[in-house]
This record gives sequence, structure tokens and C-alpha cells, in this order.
Amino acid sequence: MTVQLPVATPAQVRRYARTLARRHPKALATALVLHALAAIAGLGAPRLLGNLVQAVQDGTTRVTVDKVALAIAAFVIGQSVLTRFARLVSFRLGERVLAELREEFVRRVLALPLSTVERAGTGDLLTRTSRDVDALARTVRFAVPETLIALVTTVLTLGALALVGPLVALPCLIAVPILWASTRWYLRRATAGYLRENAAYSDVNEGLAETVEGARTVEAMRLARQRIRRTDGDIGRSFAAERYTLWLRSVWFPAAEVSYVIPVVATLLVGGLLYTHGMASLGQVTAATLYVQQLIDPVDRLLSWLDELQVGGASLARLLGVSAGSAEPRSADDPDGVRSAADSAGSAGSAEARSADDSDGARSAADYPRAGAGVAPALVATGVHYSYVDGRDVLRGIDLTVRPGERLAMVGPSGAGKSTLGRLLAGIHPPRAGSVTIGGVPLVSLPLDRRRREVALVTQEHHVFVGTVADNVSLPRPDATEAEVRAALRAVDALGWADALPDGLGTLVGSGGTELSAAQAQQLALARLVLADPHTLVLDEATSLIDPRAARHLERSLGAVLAGRTVIAIAHRLHTAHDADRVAVVADGRIVELGPHADLVAAGGDYAALWDSWHGRH
Repeated sequence: MTVQLPVATPAQVRRYARTLARRHPKALATALVLHALAAIAGLGAPRLLGNLVQAVQDGTTRVTVDKVALAIAAFVIGQSVLTRFARLVSFRLGERVLAELREEFVRRVLALPLSTVERAGTGDLLTRTSRDVDALARTVRFAVPETLIALVTTVLTLGALALVGPLVALPCLIAVPILWASTRWYLRRATAGYLRENAAYSDVNEGLAETVEGARTVEAMRLARQRIRRTDGDIGRSFAAERYTLWLRSVWFPAAEVSYVIPVVATLLVGGLLYTHGMASLGQVTAATLYVQQLIDPVDRLLSWLDELQVGGASLARLLGVSAGSAEPRSADDPDGVRSAADSAGSAGSAEARSADDSDGARSAADYPRAGAGVAPALVATGVHYSYVDGRDVLRGIDLTVRPGERLAMVGPSGAGKSTLGRLLAGIHPPRAGSVTIGGVPLVSLPLDRRRREVALVTQEHHVFVGTVADNVSLPRPDATEAEVRAALRAVDALGWADALPDGLGTLVGSGGTELSAAQAQQLALARLVLADPHTLVLDEATSLIDPRAARHLERSLGAVLAGRTVIAIAHRLHTAHDADRVAVVADGRIVELGPHADLVAAGGDYAALWDSWHGRH
């Protein structure tokens, strides 16, 4: 099973609930007053019926009966009207609170460090953003207002019952020990049970997502049986967790149901004895019995929705726990951060991706947008060690100084640690030991707005957001002008195909919109990078999925745009290394060679062997 994100404590959940309540004091007070008035209106009928029974016994007239009937009808109508407005206010308040919860959760999710997300896996986040949000929505929309209604009605009904007569009210207390004991037993187990149920569901999601995303690998490596066993195990644990919470309800609800019947019977029996001994009137016994009977509905709803509150509380704890996942130094891919500026791009392309308006393929740096980022400070890694699993370092003793304005290429065999080192140099991960500093300051400790100006990471992954082409490019700078957006697209050879779309830069792309090729998606990500204009870049195979000829052309164009900036390029295509100021060869988690291309080739070491292999020489 994967390591899941933290879960908030019950105290944190209660504190957050109080904070939400304090945000809307007027709406909450209005809802409480309306519910109280509706409950009071509902108390009129039993008392009037009790008085009517007593009046009939004592002798009454038809006119009196008609007046009582009209009064009861008035109370029922008044209760219906007040209940309607009370529910309207409650549901409106619930929707506002739910909107706030969703917005805050989105902010928390987007603020998570990438390293935290990678450790937790997508299944846990997917479950929290879907199942937990849906459960919390139901709680806020229905459970909270219904519980509020039931609680107010129960308290006022008990008060009315006490006013009828303390003696006839006493029998209803016989249900209190049963309800208290069964509810206490249930609540002590429910929260942990629902948290375990949600965690098990996260494991199911995680396993299924991994299997679907890696379907080709599963097939190629003949791992189908292994994945089926994993899924069966996850489903088994989920089944056991759900069976446990079902068992809790199957014990608690019958105990509660029994406690509803006993007070009615006890009130009739005790009330009859009191009446026969002259200690209570027939009207009092009638009213008390009706009030006890009337208590069944609000108490039943209170307990039923209390179960829903446990589900919602567990979901809220999981949603609030996301914040604890970002307690470590935040990564450069936070919502407004480095990665979102360029959106970790990548994908296949062709010569068709070149801009149609670039006939000669040569442009000067003056043709591209520049935000005046200035000269980059030195980026220094000292004694860096890093491990994904305790006791197994994937980087060991890395010492590297990237000079301001330098173009450094990192090459080496797959699995050597190049991408991991790139992520540390971009501030995505903090080193296990040693330090990565920029301008003498630890990179991961920088405030997020400062870090955004320092380093940007672009990988071969990519994403096209729902919106127009212009919206996608201007993500890092929403105030960018159309001319700046067009210049950024021109810089990455994308303006030609962007203008050729049905609505040009206003064409809707992303889910449900015009489908872009992988190469085009990558170019959009690189255009974001150009517009973001950071002074230090880490490019992790950023053009790997574009065909070599187009990629070479694109890299030369970007070279003009990025002139004067520090660029760390992780690449398998060694023409990138050929153009760099220096080349770092990474092998087995260490930098084994470092120097200019020509010097390394002449040295006849690992890089020279890679270069010969690249050119087909053995």
C-alpha cells in the first residue's frame, strides 16, 4: 500500500468547524431563530389536543371544538411556512460554506509539494478530491441543517413536555440511558472506522490507476496476475472496512429504535397510573403522550444524520489533513510556482510544429518577450545525498556549482539520477544531506514568490488546461498582452499552428475542446516558460518527444530567448550537450565527469563513449 497523506485530528476538525461558523454569524443566527420558531409552532397542536380532550371530558361546545381545530390548523400552516424559510436559509448557508470548503481544499491541494504527491500517490488525492468532497458536500448540504432542525425541535419539545407536567414527563427519561450508552459506543468507533474505510478506498483507486496507466507495461512484463492479486487485496480490505462500519450501524440503529418505543409505552402506563390516582389530568396525559410520540421523528433524524456527520467529519479530517502534507518545505511546483509557469511539458512533434511565419529559422533575442529577470545568482549543490527509500541513496555526495548564465548539460545512462538531481536543483525535493543554494540561500527555504523568480522546471510531462490557447500560455502572467502571448508562441515555433486553429489564439483547448498533439501541448508549456521569464531553468528532456529535427530547431530558437539565463538541460540527445558550456556526466548517483564537450571527448572517458555511441561508433 502507498503512503497516504496525513489526516487532521478531531480537535483540528472541531476548531475548523467553529471557524466556519464564526464566518457567517448572521446567517447562522437567522437559521437558528427560524428553526426555533418553526419548532415552537409545531408544539401548539399537541397542547391544544390535550386541552381539547380535557374540555370534552369536562363538557364543551361545538364552537370550542371548531376554534381549537382552527388554531391547530393555523399552527400547522405557520410551522410549514417557517420550516420552508428556515430550510432555505440553512441550505443557502450550507452552499456558501461548501463553496468555501472546496476553494480552500483546492488551494491546499495545489500547495502540496510535488515530493509529497509522489509519495502519497494519485489514488489518495483522487479519493479526497472526489469521494471525500462528495461526502462532505452531502454533510454540509443536508446533515448539518437537518441535525440543526432536529436538535432545536428536540430541545423545545422536551421543554414543552416539562411544562405540561414534570410527573408525566419523567417516563420519557427511561430512553436516555439506552440512547446515551449506544451512541457513546458508536461514536467511539465510528470516526476511526470511516477513516479506515476511506483509506482503503484510496488504495483501490491507487491500484486501479496504476494498472490502467501502466497497462502496456503490465502486458509486456506479464504482470496481469500480480496486478489482479493487488486489486483483489485492496478490494478485500475495502470490503472489510465497509463491513465494519455497517456492523456499527447494525448495532446502534436497533438500540436507538427500541429507545423510541419504550418512552411512549412508559408515558401511557405511568400517565394512566397518575390519572387514576388524581395526580395528572387526562389532558396532561394526552399532551405528554403526543409530545413523546412527536419526539420520535426529531430524535430519529438527529441520530440518523449523526451517522452522516461522522462520515462528513472523517472526510473533512482527510481534506484538512492535506495541509499537513505541505508542512515540509514547499516545492517549486506549488499552484503559483515554478512548475505551473511552464507546466512540465513534453511530447512528440514534427517539423510541422514549426512556425509558418519563420521562414529562415533565425531570430534574434530582441524578437522575444523578456521580463528583465536580470543576472542569475550561482546555483550550488554541496555534499548532496538524496533517497526515496530510507537507506538507499540515489544521489551520493554531489558537488556542483552552476555559474550564472551558464548552459550546463547533464547526461548519463537511464536510472543514473539525472532527473532526481534536476529536481533538487529546481527546489522540488530537499536533499537528505548536504545543501542546494542559490545566491548562498537554501533553495527550498525561499519564499514561494521568490523561488518562482529563481528557478523553473520543465519536464517531458505536459498538460493542456481547459481554456483558450491564450489562456494556457498566459497562466504564469494573466496580465500579459496579446502581443506578449504571440511573441512567446513565436519563440517556441508554435505561432503558425496556433493561428491556424479555428479561432486562432481564442480556440478552446483541453478537455472537451480542440485536441492538440503531444508536440503542440509541449510547445504551449514552453511558451508559458518564455512568458514566465525566470532566470534559471532546469529542462528535463523538455523536447524529448518532438522529433529530432524539430527539437533541434526549437532548442536553437529557445537558445536565443534564454540567452543570459542559467540553463541546466537533462538530455539523451547529445547535440544538447555539444552546444552547452559544460557537460556533467551522471552515473550511479554521482557526477563522474564535468567539463566542456571538447575536453570530455578528448579525455576518452564515459562521455566520450556516450558520444561515440550516439554517432554509431563503437
